[in-house]
Amino acid sequence: QVQLQESAADLVNPLQTLSLTCTISGGSIATNYYYWSWIRQPPGKGLEWMGGIDYSGSIYYSPDLKSRTSIACDMHKNQLTMQLSPVDPEDTAVYYCARAPRVSSPFRNWGQGTQVTVSS
Repeated sequence: QVQLQESAADLVNPLQTLSLTCTISGGSIATNYYYWSWIRQPPGKGLEWMGGIDYSGSIYYSPDLKSRTSIACDMHKNQLTMQLSPVDPEDTAVYYCARAPRVSSPFRNWGQGTQVTVSS
C-alpha cells in the first residue's frame, strides 16, 4: 500500500519561497504509469490542482500557477518536491501530494496534507 507524506512548512513570510517535499513509501515514483501531483485547498474553498509529474518525468503545471511553481522528483530518495515563489497570503492552504494511475485519471492516493500559512 503506497503512502505519501508531505513535509511540514507551517508559517512562511510573504514574498519568500515555499518548499515542500512528499516522501513516498510502499511504491516507486518511477513505476509505469503513475502520475504524481501537488494539490492545495485554501480555507473555505475547493481543491486546486497545482501541477504534477508523470513516471517518464514529464511535468505539467496549472496555467494559473506556472510562473511561480517548480515541481521535480528525486528518484533516489523517492520524493516529489514543489517550490512556490514568491508566496502571497492567498497561498495559505492545506497542501497535498497525490497519486493517480495515469495522467487525467482521478487521484486515488493522497497524503494527509500539510497546513501552510503565509503571513508576516
